[in-house]
Amino acid sequence: MPRPPSSSPVDPRFFAGLRAAQLSAMDQWRGMQARTLDLFGFGTHECAFEVVASGPHWRLRHYPGETAGSALFMVPAPIKRPYIWDLTPTVSTVRFCLDRKFGVHLLEWLPPADGDGSAGIEAYTRAIATAGAAIATRTAAAPFLLGHSLGGTLAALACAAQPGLARGLVLLGAPLSFEPGSSPFRDMVVAQERHTPSDGTIAGSQLSQSCALLSPGTFLWARWMDGALCLGDPAALDIHIHVERWALDEVALPGRLVHELVEELYREDRFRRGTFALGGHTLGPGDLALPVLAVVNEADEIGPRASIEPFFARMGDADTQVLTHPAEVGVGLQHLAVLAGRRAHAEIWPRIADWIVARA
Repeated sequence: MPRPPSSSPVDPRFFAGLRAAQLSAMDQWRGMQARTLDLFGFGTHECAFEVVASGPHWRLRHYPGETAGSALFMVPAPIKRPYIWDLTPTVSTVRFCLDRKFGVHLLEWLPPADGDGSAGIEAYTRAIATAGAAIATRTAAAPFLLGHSLGGTLAALACAAQPGLARGLVLLGAPLSFEPGSSPFRDMVVAQERHTPSDGTIAGSQLSQSCALLSPGTFLWARWMDGALCLGDPAALDIHIHVERWALDEVALPGRLVHELVEELYREDRFRRGTFALGGHTLGPGDLALPVLAVVNEADEIGPRASIEPFFARMGDADTQVLTHPAEVGVGLQHLAVLAGRRAHAEIWPRIADWIVARA
């Protein structure tokens, strides 16, 4: 008896369309949650700013104010909106620096357009270099560069590729070393056998979902425990809910950027090993020739001390320093404590400011 003809395979574009619809629905659901929190008074409280430069995927903010000190250039991680640096009037790095009479600039990463996933690490470090040059032109001096998390990692690469870009570099929970055991998050990323695609865009909700699946202890249980610990501390609970509101503000990333970060940094540790190719140069610790202050939290599973010290050890006689701050209640993730923590603002940021003034 002849076999019936085999059915044709389902067009893979069908499943791609379903996945895109799912991610769109997730983004809309998270956006609705954010708008609900806004109704209860947990929306953004950002300082007034002006946009003084822009380019593909970025624009540069300047915060007007009386300036008597050095220019600062803040670089957030591109995965979320930048207002974690200006979360509330009581925990705002932007306000702290304005009060200290620094000239404050902040890089705002913009999501790629649909289908534009071709921007990688080189494009993002070029953006930092271009924005830094714009600040130097406006202020007649190179700025001090401050980068949090992935923003700090990209800032370090930009400074290595562009000597003279900054007068000093402050790394806030920003890993530079990706050896095995350097951070729990690094080990979980590398343990994944599935490699990230190098094209297209990756939705913010997909990035958040991936992080939660990789490390539920860090991105889920720790946040819930932090919320429970805040119940007896209204000020901490207010900060915690503002952080949760910020976490719902998703930003898509180019697939190429995510692919290169995972493969060239997390898996191959090229920057620490001195084999990172960028802009026709091969970069390593010896190319980071400026004063560097690393601020770390030992409870942070993304950028602890072990993700910094092996890199510093290869910088020779460079002016490097590691400053440790304690875990805090109310910050959601300890990775955010340096920007959203009350103790960090009371105890650590004055020391960061003193470090900058001493090298101005």
